Amino acid sequence: MLSERHKFLLNKITTIDDMKNELNDLLYKIDQHIGELKYVESQIHKVIEEKTKGFPWLSDALAQYFENRDLKIAEFLEKKLRPAVSSAERVREIAREKRILEKKFRVTRNLIKYYESLFPWLPEFVGEDIDDLVEQVAALESKKQEDVDPITMYLTEGEYERLSPTERNQRALDRYWRKKKFRWELGRDYERYIGYIYEKDGYAVFYQGIVEGLEDLGRDLIARKERDVEVIQCKRWAQHKRIHEKHICQLFGTTLKYWIENQKKLPYDSRTKAYLFPELLRRKEIKGTFVTSTTLSETAREFAKELGIEVKEQFPFQLYPSIKCNVSRKTGEKIYHLPMDQQYDRTVIEEERTECYVETVAEAERLGFRRAWRWRGSEKTRQGQQ
Repeated sequence: MLSERHKFLLNKITTIDDMKNELNDLLYKIDQHIGELKYVESQIHKVIEEKTKGFPWLSDALAQYFENRDLKIAEFLEKKLRPAVSSAERVREIAREKRILEKKFRVTRNLIKYYESLFPWLPEFVGEDIDDLVEQVAALESKKQEDVDPITMYLTEGEYERLSPTERNQRALDRYWRKKKFRWELGRDYERYIGYIYEKDGYAVFYQGIVEGLEDLGRDLIARKERDVEVIQCKRWAQHKRIHEKHICQLFGTTLKYWIENQKKLPYDSRTKAYLFPELLRRKEIKGTFVTSTTLSETAREFAKELGIEVKEQFPFQLYPSIKCNVSRKTGEKIYHLPMDQQYDRTVIEEERTECYVETVAEAERLGFRRAWRWRGSEKTRQGQQ
């Protein structure tokens, strides 16, 4: 038989268990409310993200909201049981700084997204070491301005002085292909490789992406053969990345723009009639072609099919004979260009004029070609190159 004390303890245990169950139920409800609040907060932030794109003033209002929230914290620090006046003032100071930064951040982020919508290739530079990139571009520009032989980027001073022109040109070319490259350099080599393939197929190729830079409007290559014109965009991306429909839309738009701008040059009748463009696309007399080392998303493929854009997926880069051997139309002089030479991308190879691509400097020189570049060194050194 239980004593009165044992009964009392049993009742207490039962009461505690009941309270524990009630507390667990309460905690569950609190968790539910927290989840709902987080969802509401995420939706609010989603609306904020969308609205600040079209209403820059909203960024200022949001910054003011976050500042007021911090000021509430400062007010609490001042009025609590043991006031922390200096801490409160510091919080106010930080709140003011945060307001300015928050506004600038939101405006800047929206501008970046807007620019990315206009120029879909901009995200390709994400992940680059910007300091190294700027330094390299500055070095290239400096060498152009100083009229320095561009192969010095790939040779030591001693090698340049000691080696013969043939040896140093070949060594520089070998190192050009072996060096670790930035993404934009890999993309440039890819454009050149695709251009080479088209040139071997009888097209005259203009390397607009490399020559025009930011003004290329998504046209990396313009390839022409008789009546046919191709506007080509090239993307050498990693296998895990996908090409999305915005890139297809940009290529379609820039192909149409090229047609509008060049109607007088193109061999079509009734050139001013815009309805001809879809028919020309259908007949493939003018077309947009998207070449990439990776794959397209399903939506991008659908867009390409409906817009008449030809797609070449999983098209890898391969080493190719990269020395351009060109015959001057003015003088008949036979000149070869290395990939780092200034006129390389402006040089169009026409096989019917005995022009060609070759793999080695020795091969170019055996065919009677000499190297040319913009650099104007001493008369003695120039003669050494010839």
